[in-house]
Amino acid sequence: MSFTPEVAAALSGASTGQLAYWRSAQAPEPLLAPEHYEPRTRVSYSFRDVVALRTFVYLRSRKVPLQRIRKAVASLRRLGQDEHLSAYDMVSSGQDIEWRLSSGEAVDLTHNPGQQVLAQMVDILAPFVNMQHEDVVDLRRPKPGVSVDPEIRGGFPVIEGTRVPYDLVASLLQDGMAASSIRELYPSVPEEAARGAADFARYVEKFRRPRAVA
Repeated sequence: MSFTPEVAAALSGASTGQLAYWRSAQAPEPLLAPEHYEPRTRVSYSFRDVVALRTFVYLRSRKVPLQRIRKAVASLRRLGQDEHLSAYDMVSSGQDIEWRLSSGEAVDLTHNPGQQVLAQMVDILAPFVNMQHEDVVDLRRPKPGVSVDPEIRGGFPVIEGTRVPYDLVASLLQDGMAASSIRELYPSVPEEAARGAADFARYVEKFRRPRAVA
């Protein structure tokens, strides 16, 4: 299942403007070209794309310049690493970037590319604050009652413990159905989870607004 730019932005902490800039060819090559995107079609992202985007947002929140991030990605490719960028744990060390291989081992990607260094521990899926001083949600549970699991609908946000997409429930509430009535259609969706889906839908809506890119 694919993610619209707004949902990808909401889960990664980027703005839709940043997503557009990072997938553009204004640089020698895009920082991240969406996995499922084809020219002249609607832009959509995969769960792996969202994880990689979240990494970029985290690095930018630690004052790492965008050019350093581009250099880190280029270094990975020069080192023969051609998997999707979500496969690599990239963490900041000052304004430099390291690729974490294990709990104690990492490879420098920007200062002395290829040199092994001590690893730092970072959970990129956990909440953090981005460079605009905004809270970035927990990727695994962005709102109470809403969960994200790559094994369920490709990581698209669903009602916790079910396969029901959050936006399906949120649209019913937006159409005037009471949260207490959702269970009549979806017995596995409790009232509080329905409210969480509506809350997440409102959160996603905020990412339709233009914001500065970097």
